[in-house]
Amino acid sequence: MSAIALIDYGAGNLHSVHNALRKAGADNVVITADADVVARADRIVLPGVGAFRACRDALVAIPGMVDAMTQAVTARAVPFLGVCVGMQLLADAGEEFGRHDGLGWIGGTVRRIERADASVKVPHMGWNDVVLNGASPLLVPGEGYFLHSYHFEATDPAHVAAVTDHGGPLVAAVARDTIIGCQFHPEKSQSYGLSFLSRFLEWKP
Repeated sequence: MSAIALIDYGAGNLHSVHNALRKAGADNVVITADADVVARADRIVLPGVGAFRACRDALVAIPGMVDAMTQAVTARAVPFLGVCVGMQLLADAGEEFGRHDGLGWIGGTVRRIERADASVKVPHMGWNDVVLNGASPLLVPGEGYFLHSYHFEATDPAHVAAVTDHGGPLVAAVARDTIIGCQFHPEKSQSYGLSFLSRFLEWKP
């Protein structure tokens, strides 16, 4: 099994993601805040819970980390998975507590979920359908576990891999080239999440 770098930047759900990757079949997961380890990894996973700005600032604060991630993905085409806020950080910007730059890997903006109906609760929390938006090698229809108040508005609809419905369509996953991000938490999504992670571990884009 190839080396998987699980980036440690104080994102909160690190160990549950690590455990889920192990259950999905990974036998070489390295929890790391070392940019050199990430630069050499065969797969990269960026977890994340909490506010966009706090996660972004913590990631940028690690010397060389963003450059190492970018080089791995763009120059070596390393498969990359962003989970929850780790997915949101792929966007151009996030609007939580002001507007803040994201990685800019997948065009879009992360905005607060707007309620057209007062019965729709924010945060969007609990099990909900994951509906495919075109073909995806990693995603299948099913139910994932969500917990978020902000959602990814993609610039290019072709980058939306799946949607869910919570008072209207919300992006459940984005994808481009060797990059995929999921708004649902695979580590909380039981068999559905583990099967998704298993496909990521075997993915050869």
